[in-house]
Order: sequence, then C-alpha cells, then structure tokens
Amino acid sequence: MVEVDGKWREMEFLSDNLEWSAQTIVDLYRCRWDIEVFFKEIKQTLQLADFLGHNANAVRWQVWMALLTYVLLRFCAWISKWGHSFTRLFTLLRSALWMKLDLRSFLESYGTAGGSFRFLGAPEQAYLPGIP
Repeated sequence: MVEVDGKWREMEFLSDNLEWSAQTIVDLYRCRWDIEVFFKEIKQTLQLADFLGHNANAVRWQVWMALLTYVLLRFCAWISKWGHSFTRLFTLLRSALWMKLDLRSFLESYGTAGGSFRFLGAPEQAYLPGIP
C-alpha cells in the first residue's frame, strides 16, 4: 500500500504477477531498459537537461527539436549500418557538420580501411627544414 495524493492505493508490480510467464516479465523489463537508454542518450548527448528558455513553449520547442534530431541521427545510423555508439555518431557528425562530403559514405567508411581520406597538408610540410 502506498499513499498517493492523500489516498492509500494498492500497487501491483510486474514481478508479483504469477499469471504471466517469467519470459514475459523479462521481455517487459528489457523493453523498459531500452526506454531508459533512449532517455539517457537524449539527456546526455543532445543536452536536453539544460534548457535555454524556461517557459512551457520554449521547453516544449527544445524537447521536440531534440527528439527530431535523435530520430534523424538514428535514421542515419540505420541507413549506414552504424555499429558504434550513439555518442560516437553524434560527435562524428557534429565535427563533420560543415564539411562538404557524402554523409552516408562517410559513416559507412568510418572505422574501416576502405574509406577515402585526403591530406590537409602536403607531405613535404611534415619535414623540418634543415634536417636531412
């Protein structure tokens, strides 16, 4: 029994339900864990914990933009068969945001030797002058 809004209510937990199989309860908790990971990724990576505005409309607007960004990043990860973490995907895309490149091939080649890379400087710039 738990007091909620001044009234006593009986709480029922999934693990106390003896009519369901153990596998059903495990599957439900696994789904719950995926939801927890989803909110953790949004809060930590997309910085949803720090709001720029404090009225209801500003908070709602920022939450919708974070959700839209999350869905677009997950779609990019799915299209490119991304095998790394969401944090790594976000960091990589944030660093390459203003570069002119094909995003899909960039994500597909990340972490492999098959990608095409370009040098930002000429090889002779790596040598120190006056040292043979």
